[in-house]
Amino acid sequence: MAAVEPSTHAALSALSTGDASALATMIGIREEYQAGTGLDSRTFALVKIAALIAIESPPASYAWQIANALEEGATPEDILGVLHAVAPQVGGPRVVSAAPEIMLALGLALPEGVE
Repeated sequence: MAAVEPSTHAALSALSTGDASALATMIGIREEYQAGTGLDSRTFALVKIAALIAIESPPASYAWQIANALEEGATPEDILGVLHAVAPQVGGPRVVSAAPEIMLALGLALPEGVE
């Protein structure tokens, strides 16, 4: 087991429970990165969803980024468009893997037989 500083443990615990103040720090960092891209906030959020699909991110990543994208004015149709746009580059299996995570992040029920 690694030696973990108490402040590190507290920060990780706060992030893992969705603590608003811990997330605010992360959101501040996101805004700094976005400013340097020259992209508007909606486009920036959609690009980040594309990256999540490409690297087969864990479910929690989709929940947070989908919420950010919707908050920035993206629509569920825009997010579906991202899936279509990246499919030729990342392949069908990654798109199929991402679709249920996106559905859950949008608050949709999964089709029968999909876990």
